Amino acid sequence: MAITLTENAAKHVRNFIAKRGKGVGLRIGVRTSGCSGMAYKLEFADEAASDDHQFTSHGVTVLVDPKSLPYIDGMELDYTREGLNEGFKFSNPNVKNQCGCGESFGV
Repeated sequence: MAITLTENAAKHVRNFIAKRGKGVGLRIGVRTSGCSGMAYKLEFADEAASDDHQFTSHGVTVLVDPKSLPYIDGMELDYTREGLNEGFKFSNPNVKNQCGCGESFGV
């Protein structure tokens, strides 16, 4: 079981936490949403919950709640810039389908 960040994603997260002035890491999870069933949720975490799974990737702590982990186990998170667009890119081996707009996925 592991969630990993690319070096580029880890650098972006570390820089953002430094600018915030607080935070223990990045919380990644899923929620029910969209036409394919699930959507990712990301937030900067100020503390870990007692039941969080914790992973460290390139010096960044990644927190995942127990209900989300089966849907994103093995996922790699990247941060990309393509032209004027930039943002996180999810590479999740559990995804079986996703909607055309890329906002939601199914497993």
